[in-house]
Amino acid sequence: MQPERRLSLRFRFDAPAEVSWENSASKITARVTEIGPSGCYLQMASPADTGSSVFIKVFAEGSFFEAHATVVYSQPNMGMGVAFRDLKPYFVGELKKWLLAAMHAKQKPRP
Repeated sequence: MQPERRLSLRFRFDAPAEVSWENSASKITARVTEIGPSGCYLQMASPADTGSSVFIKVFAEGSFFEAHATVVYSQPNMGMGVAFRDLKPYFVGELKKWLLAAMHAKQKPRP
């Protein structure tokens, strides 16, 4: 079992996503199952290696969020945890809306 590396809480979340490796046009579908202010967990069959730079786009509640991210940990055939970086102000606002909704959905945060 890997030690906990998250910088902040994550909340249960369910949304489709697209993942692409930076500087690549190909996209892989994934599912966001947890999200927080600094990152998320992407459930997918072929996750990137730890340390890889990826670009993610998440679709929820009639809008979308996109960010460059770094893979913090990778679980073969399961998924990967990513840390967001260089967020644009518009997408910070969208992320905050989703996090507020997740907090008010009476869900317990994932430690």
